[in-house]
Amino acid sequence: MEIRIGIANSPREVSFESSESISDVRKTIQAALDDKSSYFSLTDSKGSLFIIPTAGLAYVEVGSEDQRRVGFVA
Repeated sequence: MEIRIGIANSPREVSFESSESISDVRKTIQAALDDKSSYFSLTDSKGSLFIIPTAGLAYVEVGSEDQRRVGFVA
């Protein structure tokens, strides 16, 4: 699924594909915000680590877990 994260005062958003479930991503972000952590981290489907500061967090958009279809639909 695609994850897009907006950072305050930054013209670009962080966007990547992840194999984590929506509920796992939500729990990670919610725990960081509830515990007032300075950052949270997520990994993409290729194994890259993204460390996001919670102080500058503007928004998080999590796409659906449906796989994209390839080909033509009749």
